[in-house]
Amino acid sequence: MNLTSSLGRVRVLGLMEGWSFVILLFVAMPLKYIWDKPEAVSIVGMVHGVLFIGLCAAALQAQINEDGWPLKRTAIIVLGALLPFGPFVVEAKVLRPLA
Repeated sequence: MNLTSSLGRVRVLGLMEGWSFVILLFVAMPLKYIWDKPEAVSIVGMVHGVLFIGLCAAALQAQINEDGWPLKRTAIIVLGALLPFGPFVVEAKVLRPLA
């Protein structure tokens, strides 16, 4: 994945955001509610939020800068980021074929 291209940045941020969501749900949340460690959610949640905003910004930047990048693709990327494991599905079905 090439970070100098819009598609490369979207793919990298998508995977990072997806993994941060998985870590938030399956590591930080149990630490908070089972072992009473709320700071795990605070830290991982903030990282996840920053990555989500970065992914949305990268998708919008790709739509603006790339000729032929449809609004539908940007919407799929953003909506996929709202679902657990969504960024991995978007990567496999939408972004990887473009690379």
